[in-house]
Amino acid sequence: MPPELLILEPDARGHAFEWLQHIIEYSATDRHPARLALAVPAPLAEKLSAWMETRKLHNAELHPLTSRETELCMHRRLAVSGLARWRTMRRHLAESGAPQGLFLGMDHLSLPLALGLGFGGRKVSGILFRPSVHYQTDNPGRLSFRERLRDLRKDILYRLMFRNRAVKAVFSLDPYFPSYSTRHYVSGDKTKPLSDPAHPRDDGAAAASAPSPFPAGRTSFLLFGVLTERKGVLVLLEALRALDVETASRAAIFIAGEIAPEIRGAVNELRDEVQQNNPGLWLEVEDRHLSTEEISAFTRHCDVVLAPYQRFVGSSGILLWAAGAGKPVLTQGYGLLGKLAHDYRLGTTCETTSPSELAFAIEAAVSAGPETLCDPCGIARFLTGRTPRTFSSQLFNGMFHGPAPAPKPERVTQGDASAMNWSRSRAP
Repeated sequence: MPPELLILEPDARGHAFEWLQHIIEYSATDRHPARLALAVPAPLAEKLSAWMETRKLHNAELHPLTSRETELCMHRRLAVSGLARWRTMRRHLAESGAPQGLFLGMDHLSLPLALGLGFGGRKVSGILFRPSVHYQTDNPGRLSFRERLRDLRKDILYRLMFRNRAVKAVFSLDPYFPSYSTRHYVSGDKTKPLSDPAHPRDDGAAAASAPSPFPAGRTSFLLFGVLTERKGVLVLLEALRALDVETASRAAIFIAGEIAPEIRGAVNELRDEVQQNNPGLWLEVEDRHLSTEEISAFTRHCDVVLAPYQRFVGSSGILLWAAGAGKPVLTQGYGLLGKLAHDYRLGTTCETTSPSELAFAIEAAVSAGPETLCDPCGIARFLTGRTPRTFSSQLFNGMFHGPAPAPKPERVTQGDASAMNWSRSRAP
C-alpha cells in the first residue's frame, strides 16, 4: 500500500529531526492516521529509524537519499539546489506511489515552481521560511539596493509559483505573510499560516536548579547558538568595546555556542580587545556545542537574551527560548524578528548592524532594568499555540483538506524535459 505523503528534506542539520519527529508522532495518532515516506540523507534516516524503533512507530518508511542527491540538493547556488530538489521529489514520488509531497524547506523551490515544472500529476506543498516582500513598506528608505533587488526577484517568483497547478499549499512561518499573499497574488490564498514548533520542552524545574553561569549583582546578557557573523557576534563584541565604564561594571555578557570557523580568529581577537579596553566588564566566551538542557538553564538564569541578527530574514528559535523563559530579547528592528518583538512586546529592538546603537541599547537595558523591556501578557500571547501538535495539525489540515488527488499521467512539457535532462547530467 503506497504512502499518503512523501516528505523531502535533504538537510540533516538543525530542526529537521525534531520536525519529522512531530509529524511522525502526529500521523500515528487517531486524529489523522497516515502512512508517510521520508526522503532524507542517510545519517538522518538512521537517526529516525533508531528513534522510531524506541517509540514503536511503524507508520513511516525511510528512503535514504544518495550522497549525490544530497550534494546537489544542498548546493550553495539556489538554481542548482532548486532544480535538484524538484527532480528528487519527482523521482521519489513516482517510486513510492505517494499522491502528494511536502518540502520542509520550500524557499529553494521558488524558481522551478515559477517555471511551471510539475510532479507527474501529483501535488506538492512546502514550508516557506523567508518571505520578505511584505516588509518593503515598513522602512523603504532603509532597504539597501541588494535587499530591494532580492525582494523584486522574490515577488516575481512568488507571483508565478502560486499559479503552478502542482502547488497545493504554501505554509508560512511568518504569520504576516499569508494575508499579504492573498491580497497581492493570484492563487495567493494557497498560503497558510504555520506555527513554529520550536517550543522548548518544559524542563523549568531542572533548569532553575542548575547553577547560574552569571556573577551575582550584575545585569546578565546571553548570546547563544551557532555563532555566525549573521548572528551579530562580531558587532556585539565591537559594541562591548564601546560600553561606558559605569555600564561595564554592572553588566555580565555570556557568549556560548559553536563559533563558525571563518570568524573564530576575529572573535578571539575582539574578545581580548574588549577585556583589555573594558576590564570592568564581565565577559565569558565558550566555544562549544550546547545541549538543550544547558540552553534552558542559561536562558532561565540570564536577564536579557541577545539576538543581534544582521538584517536577517525569517524567524528564529531564539525568540521562543527567550519567551519560554519569560526573558526579554534584544534584537534587530528589521523584518519578522523586529515585528514580532514590537507587536508582542517581547523585548527591545535597535539597528543591530551599528556597534554604537547596540551599545546604547545595552546601556539602556542596564540602566532601566530588564523587567521594563517586555510585557508578560504579550509573551503569553506570542507562545499561544506554538506547539508540536498545532504545527502538525496545521500541516495535515492544509494538505489533506478534502480528498488528495490521485496521481494521473501528466504530459511532460519541454521545460520539464529540459530540466530533467539538466539535472540528470549531474547525477551519478
